[in-house]
Amino acid sequence: MSDDTHNDHSGGILIVEDEAPIARLISLHLRAAGYSTHICEDGDHALAALRDSSWRLVVLDRMLPGASGMKILRWLKGSPSKGHIPVLMVTALSLASERVHGLNEGADDYLPKPFEPDELVARVKALLRRSRLTESGTSGQNSIRLDPEVPVVFEGNTRVELRPLEYKLLQILMTKPGKTRSREYLLDHVWGHDVFVEDRTVDVTVKRLRKAMDKLGRKDCIETVRSMGYRFVAPAE
Repeated sequence: MSDDTHNDHSGGILIVEDEAPIARLISLHLRAAGYSTHICEDGDHALAALRDSSWRLVVLDRMLPGASGMKILRWLKGSPSKGHIPVLMVTALSLASERVHGLNEGADDYLPKPFEPDELVARVKALLRRSRLTESGTSGQNSIRLDPEVPVVFEGNTRVELRPLEYKLLQILMTKPGKTRSREYLLDHVWGHDVFVEDRTVDVTVKRLRKAMDKLGRKDCIETVRSMGYRFVAPAE
């Protein structure tokens, strides 16, 4: 099913949603915000559309006929040529564990049903803005850089030493600016799968990292995403 403003899908938003009224509502509000859209009502057609066309963003329902939303997400994020496309997952499964699982599989944001259309549009705009920041990098005199050899972060001529865990945590978050990483993901990738530490350890390390980043005037670059985790937001200037 198509709901395009143009026949060419390039640069449009792919909506993968099997409930037709919800799909139309999403499309209506995104088109009103100035985006072209295309709707797929099952997972198999969505995979074909992803293979055949270029997209700016995917709004992806988790529960679909055909290929599941999680299967589509894993395929997309595992694709060298498509993995950069932001994915906003929507689902009636509102459990925090389900959201965390989706984020760990590569979703860039998560929106539980029912949702307000204005929030949907705001989330889409935010993801596209972060995607542009990621593509353009953080070059320039105010860019934040990590020393590849020692646990040090730079911005311009300012140098701040970090503890090893703070450095590794910042490195993981900076790998994908704007992407939310759950505490579980951070525990596995910073501390390791075989090390037992409490979730609160992540919060304590983030607090110390923010204190260090404050010396650069950039403590707000580490954002808390309520009930989900943390993300790095590249400076706007």
